[in-house]
Amino acid sequence: MNLINTFFNMQVLADSLPQLLWGLLVTLKIGVTSILCGLAGGLFLAIARLYAPAVFKLLIRIYIDIFRSIPLLVLLIVIYYALPFVGIRLSPFFSAVAALSLVSAAYTAEIFRAGIEAIPHGQFEASAALGLSNRHTMIDVILPQAVRIVIPPLTNNCINVMKDTALASVVAMPDLLKQATQAQALSANPTPLIGAALIYVLLLWPMVAVVARLEKHFARGKR
Repeated sequence: MNLINTFFNMQVLADSLPQLLWGLLVTLKIGVTSILCGLAGGLFLAIARLYAPAVFKLLIRIYIDIFRSIPLLVLLIVIYYALPFVGIRLSPFFSAVAALSLVSAAYTAEIFRAGIEAIPHGQFEASAALGLSNRHTMIDVILPQAVRIVIPPLTNNCINVMKDTALASVVAMPDLLKQATQAQALSANPTPLIGAALIYVLLLWPMVAVVARLEKHFARGKR
């Protein structure tokens, strides 16, 4: 068997393509859900860490430090395999989303916090002088400026979440990698894995290009 027939067998790829596309749909569902949950949770944690009472700030910091330190694969295994022993049983989909969201929220919180703290303190003082409440100051003045700062790192984080969806295969979630592995076993040929890799590239390459353009755009704005 030569290299082409082993790794780039077009007939095997064509036969496995419907299975791969179904896996891609599952991957997108997991990724998009986790990204949205991570964004919402991260924004809440960032604001709470900045403005909540000291006890809550400490708890949030502990949460962020723990979930930025724990390997995602370990967390996923704990959620899916260990929680049933304490009466909490989640489906493979919700186990994957929970693990990805918890970790994503921790990273997103730090990104948002850095963006908010980058806003000059004079913006807060000016808002107070205008009689704006803390809520209106944050929503109408601070966050619109902070979002501009954090878009590139947030997009990078979204890319990482989409790549990490491949770990969902360890809990029998029929995502893209799982479907490619099954197709490889059925065909006794690694071409489906190459096909899955190409699909990941086609999915994530535009996002990588967007990050590069955003970084250049905001860099010009600073100058």
